[in-house]
Formats: sequence, C-alpha cells, structure tokens
Amino acid sequence: MSQVLEGLLYSESHEWVKVEGNIAVIGISDYAQHSMGSIVYVDAPDVDDEFSQGEEFGAVESVKAASDLYCPVSGTVVEVNEDVLNDSTLLNKDPYGAWIIKVEMDNEDELKSLLSPEAYAEICK
Repeated sequence: MSQVLEGLLYSESHEWVKVEGNIAVIGISDYAQHSMGSIVYVDAPDVDDEFSQGEEFGAVESVKAASDLYCPVSGTVVEVNEDVLNDSTLLNKDPYGAWIIKVEMDNEDELKSLLSPEAYAEICK
C-alpha cells in the first residue's frame, strides 16, 4: 500500500501540497511514483511562471509512461527544485521529500477543494 502522509493535502491527479504560509510546496505522491515505476525525467516550469488551479505545469516521465503534472492551486512559481530536475530518481526514493515546485498562492480558499489524507487514501485503494 502506498504511503499517504498526514499534514499534506492531495489532488485527484496525485500531486501533494504542503502549505507553508502563503507558499504551496508541490510534489507527486507515493502512489503516483509507485504507479509509474522508475522516473527518468522531470519537466518543470520556470520561476515566475503563473498557473491556474488545475492547469498543467510540467510532466514526469518513467520507463513505462509519461504523466502530466497539474497545479493544485493558482499562483506564481517562486522556486523549482533543481535537485529533482538533475536527479529524477529522488521522486522514487523520497516522493514526499523531493518536492518539484513552490508556488505563491493567489487564493488560499482553493486549498478547500483539495483532498484530506484520508480522502486521498480512499481513491488510491
């Protein structure tokens, strides 16, 4: 069974969000990395790129498939994890430690539309 961490919010497209003030730290869930297998490439946006909630912001490619990444909240990218871009296997090794982007949120109310750990665990069954 895939690990679902408490204290995070989740999207139905398998991104997680850790809220730090008005910053959303975004990565992919254990379920997502496990489903994909060995991740070989991560495509991420640039700092200052802006996204709406649900908009595609990048992609993750594995030996099995490619999967688009969707921004769980609207906002502006303030940081990109270069470590993950340089070593995509970090997403397999530590999906909750290896975040992909940090977004300054435009509307924190959007967090209410995301899934709790319990609700997310249900859809991963």
